[in-house]
Amino acid sequence: MVHGKLEVLLVSAKGLEDTDFLNNMDPFVILTCRTQEQKSSVANGAGSEPEWNETFVFTVSDDTPQLHLKIMDSDLTNDDFVGERTIPLEAVFQEGSLPPAVHPVVKEEKYCGEVKLALTFTPAAETRRPDDNEEGPPYSSWS
Repeated sequence: MVHGKLEVLLVSAKGLEDTDFLNNMDPFVILTCRTQEQKSSVANGAGSEPEWNETFVFTVSDDTPQLHLKIMDSDLTNDDFVGERTIPLEAVFQEGSLPPAVHPVVKEEKYCGEVKLALTFTPAAETRRPDDNEEGPPYSSWS
């Protein structure tokens, strides 16, 4: 099992179903990878076409199955659910990185817009002990 960092570049969304009737909605995204959760900034007044261009980093292993995105509309009282998307991670573990791509967003199993993001997986550097150094002299207290 390989451990490392999953970097998510949340670019934008478009075609989102507006949940506010009088004003443009204020969307944000909750990103969840296993038990780790992070939130984007709120795109105030961006309506159905928000842009974030924000990067999030998760500590993962190559058996982490997916990244879950939940798009919400920030409101003074209760935030409204806009839509969600679950993205399988197998391809980014195999390729190392995936360029920005558009992913459909659904609400109650119906299309309600799309989100654009890029993914990069960087394996953790292997740590080596000094006595693993094959090119140098062996470490010994004997002279």
